[in-house]
Amino acid sequence: MSTKTPAAPAASQELARKAPRSSKSKKFFRKVEPYIWIAPSIILMAIFIVTPIVKVFQLSMSKVTRAGLVKGYNNFENFSKVLKSPAFALVLKNTIVWTIAVVVISTVLGFMLALVLNNKFRGRKVARAIVVFPWATTLVIQASAWNFIINKDYGTLNTLLMKIGLISAPVNWTPTPGAYFAWEIACGIFVTIPFVTFCVLSGLQSIDASYYEAATVDGAGYFQKLFSITLPLVKSSLTVATVLNIIYVFNSFPIIWTMTKGDPANHTDTLVTYLYKLAFYNGKQGEASAVSVIGFLILLVCASVYMIYTLRKGDDDL
Repeated sequence: MSTKTPAAPAASQELARKAPRSSKSKKFFRKVEPYIWIAPSIILMAIFIVTPIVKVFQLSMSKVTRAGLVKGYNNFENFSKVLKSPAFALVLKNTIVWTIAVVVISTVLGFMLALVLNNKFRGRKVARAIVVFPWATTLVIQASAWNFIINKDYGTLNTLLMKIGLISAPVNWTPTPGAYFAWEIACGIFVTIPFVTFCVLSGLQSIDASYYEAATVDGAGYFQKLFSITLPLVKSSLTVATVLNIIYVFNSFPIIWTMTKGDPANHTDTLVTYLYKLAFYNGKQGEASAVSVIGFLILLVCASVYMIYTLRKGDDDL
């Protein structure tokens, strides 16, 4: 009498041999899976970010003709020419003033505006939509509008002030390069406030109302709540907004270029507009690359300070 029962143990043994292999492959895939998902981002960053940075560093230490041909390395000669240029010190000072003024003032005003928009009042949604407009409009349009507003001959600012009787004749609002630069800073503040406002507003809306209720019961006033509850809890959002603003404002090109193109004589130039002139107006691509590297190193220091700060504070403050 024949039977096929011995085949069952053989099949179970085969499955037992395959099971470890299957579990090993699953474990391997779980380890590799995150890298598979981030691989496209890494590839794109390598192509569009890392490669240009390497190319700029290469050009900054090379002799480049006006036609853009690289004629070999010249060590740090481009950096030496840039640092010895009398215009560079002025441009660097302008960049620092531009960045600090726009970031600090827009952060303070954006924080105050966020506190207002966080309250409940009629028309709050409309007010929030209006605040977005300057941020949603391109910087070239914003700068062109500000140029039109402050124009002496046909500017709307003079027209408005004359109609309400505050002035009797058109006023020249840009008598000096410093005055024009101040108006550029005002434009930069105006377009930066919405970003800070909504970063802070997102942090304010995540605060549990029970904190304020408990503080009210304890007899805390408005400013006590502000400095003891609001500021500590929105500090992470405010820090991220500030760091991003420093990077964006430092690299801002459209406002300066649209309003003055850095004139007269580099008095309203920043590093970004200055290197653009060096590269495409004067044909000094090597020196322009050196200016770009200097700006990159300055921003790298700022980013490093932020990273060290956040790592010391721990994951809870990120």
